[in-house]
Amino acid sequence: MKTVTIDVRPLTDTLGDFTKTWKSGKPTAPRISFESPELLFKVLSGKRWELLNAMTGAGAMSIREASRRVERDVKAVHGDVTALLNAGLLSKTDDGMIVFPFDAIHVDFMLKAA
Repeated sequence: MKTVTIDVRPLTDTLGDFTKTWKSGKPTAPRISFESPELLFKVLSGKRWELLNAMTGAGAMSIREASRRVERDVKAVHGDVTALLNAGLLSKTDDGMIVFPFDAIHVDFMLKAA
């Protein structure tokens, strides 16, 4: 099963992981990091989670098909797809279809007192 981990951590930690991977040449598990919980929740709104859920395991599809599955306006879903493409959670196929290339999402972050 191909799982992507979404977490909240400083950019320096993310760049450090990149450097270690680059030097070792060994691939690591997919990870998408956000600098703050606010940014994570801005990018991964409730509607976008719903869209990812509808696309999980469904293979490549058009934005129109994704809109139909979540029963939402194509224009609104297009905006969500663009944000999820930019975040690395969705991919485009060579023929312009969109796909959620993972089987699962693991979210990992901790909120603690300042």
